[in-house]
Formats: sequence, C-alpha cells, structure tokens
Amino acid sequence: MKQSKVFIPTLREVPAEAEAISHQLLLKAGMIKQNTAGVYSYLPLATKAIHKISDIIREEMERIDAVEVVMPVLQHAELWQESGRWEAYGAELMRLRDRNQREFALGPTHEEVITSLVRDELRSYKQLPLTLFQIQTKFRDEKRPRFGLLRGREFIMKDAYSFHTDEESLMKTYQDMYDAYKRIFKRVGLNVRPVVADSGAIGGNYTHEFHALSAIGEDTIVYSENSDYAANIEKAEVVYTPPDTEKKAPKALEKIATPNIKTAKDLAELLELPLEHTTKSMVFKVDGDFALILIRGHHEINDVKLKDYFQTDNIEMATEDEIRNLLGAAPGSLGPVTDRDIKVYADYSVQDLVNIPVGANEDGYHFVNAVIDRDFTVDGFGDFRFILEGEPLADGSGPAKFAEGIEVGQVFVLGEKYSEAMNATVLNNQGREQNLTMGCYGIGVSRTLSAVIEQHHDDNGIIWPKSVTPYDLHLITVNPKKEAQSELSDKLYATLQEKYDVLYDDRQERAGVKFNDADLIGLPIRIVVGKNAEDGIVEVKRRDTGESEEINVDTLTDYIADLYEQL
Repeated sequence: MKQSKVFIPTLREVPAEAEAISHQLLLKAGMIKQNTAGVYSYLPLATKAIHKISDIIREEMERIDAVEVVMPVLQHAELWQESGRWEAYGAELMRLRDRNQREFALGPTHEEVITSLVRDELRSYKQLPLTLFQIQTKFRDEKRPRFGLLRGREFIMKDAYSFHTDEESLMKTYQDMYDAYKRIFKRVGLNVRPVVADSGAIGGNYTHEFHALSAIGEDTIVYSENSDYAANIEKAEVVYTPPDTEKKAPKALEKIATPNIKTAKDLAELLELPLEHTTKSMVFKVDGDFALILIRGHHEINDVKLKDYFQTDNIEMATEDEIRNLLGAAPGSLGPVTDRDIKVYADYSVQDLVNIPVGANEDGYHFVNAVIDRDFTVDGFGDFRFILEGEPLADGSGPAKFAEGIEVGQVFVLGEKYSEAMNATVLNNQGREQNLTMGCYGIGVSRTLSAVIEQHHDDNGIIWPKSVTPYDLHLITVNPKKEAQSELSDKLYATLQEKYDVLYDDRQERAGVKFNDADLIGLPIRIVVGKNAEDGIVEVKRRDTGESEEINVDTLTDYIADLYEQL
C-alpha cells in the first residue's frame, strides 16, 4: 500500500494525559483517535494489527475445536435478571431502554446470551462437549478510563464458552484453552505469566489470569524465581509459620488515653512499638451481619480473601454511622474488647501476639496488653491479608517476588452458576435431565495490542513483532522527485508485494520526516531507496537492532527472505 493513500496522522507531541507508553505511541503513530473518554477509533495501522492478532486467536481456537459465532451486543434485561446479575453487576453495566421502554444492556460479556442460546438448542449429552467463541466489541462504563486501550469503555474482546455434562470434560477443555492461550500470547510476541486469580463479577470457582509483564500494569503479580508459581496478589496465599520463641507473659489490661490517634502507625509511634506489634480493627457487613476483622498494623486487609473465607460476595465496609451505632466509637478507636454483639475474626498472624494494643471502642482511648481468650474471643482465624514481598510462598519455592502485569486474558471454571439460574439442561446418558456445566474464556484483543507495544518499543517508537506487524516491510523513497529513485522504488514495490505486505512511502516529504515516521511506526524491516539508486544499491535496516547494510537490488529478495526469517 502506498503511504500517500493510507490514513496515518502521526503526531510529534501527545496529550499530557497519555501516561502509558502504549497510549502515547498509539496516538503518535496515528493508530487511534479518541472520540470521548475511554472510546477510540481504530485507524488503518491499528486495524491491521488487530486483524492479525484476531487471526492468530482464530487459528488457535479452531485448533482445539472451538467454533466461531457472533452474538448480539444489545442484550435484553430479562436474561440478566434470570442470572441475577442485572443489579449485582453494578454501575459498569451500560443500561438503556428502547422506544417501548423495554430495558437492555450493552454487553460487557455474554454468559447470559450464550447460556440462553444453548439452552434453547441443545437436548442431549451426545451434542457435547461444545465450545463457541466470538471476537466482538464490548462495553463497560468504567468509572475512570485510563491508559488508552488498556482500560476503556468500549473494547475488542474474544470470549469463548464451553458446555459439558461432567467436570472431567470441562477440565479437559479448560486445560486445552489454557494451553491455547499460552500459544496465542507467545505467537503475538508477549512475555506472559499465567497466575491464579479471583473470578470477580463473572463468577466461578477456579480461574487463571494471563498477565503481560509491564511497569504500567494495574495488577501486582506474586511469583517465584525458583518455580512456575504465580498468582494475582489478591489470591496469593500467606503461609503462616508459628514463631519459635516463647510467648511473652501476659500483663494486666490497661486503658490509656490516645488523643488524635487515628492509625496503627500513629499508635506505634505513641507506644514506641514496632508497627507489626500493633493491630488494626475493621468492621465489615457480611451478608448483612457485622463482623470485626483484626490484623496486624503493618498488614493490609484483602477483601477477596474475606469473600473466600465467608463464601459470599455480599461483603462491604460498614459505614462510620453504622460503626458508631454498633461499637460507640469512630474508626481509629475500635477493638475486639467489647460486650457488644459482634463476632471477631483475626488473621493467622495475630494469634501468637500477647499484650496487644487495641482500640477501646471509645474515641481517644485504647487498651494495652489485651490477650486473646482472656480479654476477648476470636470466632475464627483465617488468611485475611495481602502477602508481603519476601515472605515465603505457598509452594515452598522461596520468597515472594512482585511484578506489575497487564491482564490480557482469563480462563474460568463457571460450573453450574449460569445453567442452574437459567435452567439450561440436557438429558444425560441415563435419560435424566441435568444442568450443563460451563467454562468461560476471554482475551482482551485491543488490550493485547497495547500490551505488545508496552513490551516492544524504544525511545523512537514501536518495534513490531513480525507476527502482528501492520506491514512487513517499509519501502522508503528518499526523494520521489528524482527519477532514478522513483523508478527503482516502483519496481521494488511491485516485486516485494508478491511475497510481503509492503508500506511504500511515496510521499512528497523531507527525508527526516519519513525516517522519523518510520521509526515511530516501527515496521520490522526498512528498505531505503536513496542516493545510490542509479547504481542499484539500497539500504536495508532492521528496526529491532538498528543494524543496516547496503544491498544490491539483484540480491535483495534473497537477502530480505533470510533477514525476515531471522526476525
């Protein structure tokens, strides 16, 4: 394609709000344009790269017998009400009404639609297992769209759904999909770590996320340098090891004034104690009942682990008014020593503490020397906190290491969550009706595009992996007004197009502009037709290494073939 005919509005400067490198380069390279916050137009270069990513996904999906469909973006509210997610999904669900005041949602995902489709068509276990997938635009009303395509309100996604009559079949497809995802991300050029994760609003009880390692990542990945262990920090198990020292002798409980003390750090400084020897008390509503959670002062509570412990998604922080009505004090002065009707739960790491400082449930006062089972009772101990870097990992492979990651894919075991709610059944091999068991598998296609750029760039622009590059070669005429350069370029363009996808820069622009744009766009191989055109000599340059060589056009096609093979 001649560059003079392609819409590539490159920029020299980018908006200040573009924080992520991928966002900056997508804008500078003329690949996307913002329509409104979190909503973008994909211009020709981005569209070509998206198509290549999508083609790789399709090839790997078909390799494991997944079949492509296209489902409606506009989804009737009744389906979401059947599953129970119409209200539960929250404000991110984009809702609207038609002219007849019927309620609809713009699909952020398609569990309800696919379950209703299969429910209405499948009758027998003989039709299973079945895996269907689509590549489609999704919509989520993100509160704070940011980082360009990494967190938007409208995005391109591959979602797949599998249907089974037994767990063995489901887990086989889950593993097939897991392996396919590893192949997909390797083929597109991403350094990805699969991690144990939380299922969030999708539901289910077993899931892995695939994270592209990146400094701009919004998720913290906990991993081992000595094994393949990796988990989202929300799911990283903390290994509790009892101390090998004797417990301190209990002291008498004492109430002290602690004016203006609001945090564990403030309390530690006042009492001249290490922060890890203090505690924090927080009140949550669990299925409508109040619970006080006690953790050490240097730890942070993990609400995902709370949900796992109590086996419910219905958990939220109590409001200050609720806390004051319940315990008689504001946050900052709360503690487990109370005659009020509230259950107390503590992190494993609290159980060996003796002479603990805790809030007295009176503003401006704390107890010191509180002792478990003497001054208060703990109704249950659990792993309620985030792991700290350097702590031992659950698999025994060594200390926890942290890295930032961009979530580009996730696979879920859904079980019967949707089939039971929506009455999706088939007749089993005994002629009895049973619920389908399901898996769900997603890849953020537009996110993957950004993640590739995050991992493949330098100070001058993008460096495309050849598997997803918009064009294979960048043919540049330094001065189209010179007949020898123009004629040779036209001849090479005709020849190279037979084997490669070529972007031919035939524009009437200065050489500096063309070279800057070439670095910015970042195609794998650049062929420059310049001052030596009359002698049949061109310059060939690799974008990734910057290495260049002058080549006679008589041997150019063989040279390019060898060079392209090396990429």
